[in-house]
Amino acid sequence: MPGSTDSSTKTMGALTIGGLVAVTAYTVALGSNGWLWFGWVVLGLITLGLVAGRRA
Repeated sequence: MPGSTDSSTKTMGALTIGGLVAVTAYTVALGSNGWLWFGWVVLGLITLGLVAGRRA
């Protein structure tokens, strides 16, 4: 069904937001780590790709 999101897309969205919270907390507590931010950006791009693929 066009425009609907299935559970896998919602799960990826939740993991992306959870990852952002975890990386931010790590950065505040222990200092910045470029690999963590890079991983979060990759996860975010994958999530955006899933969302865009579901709408197409």
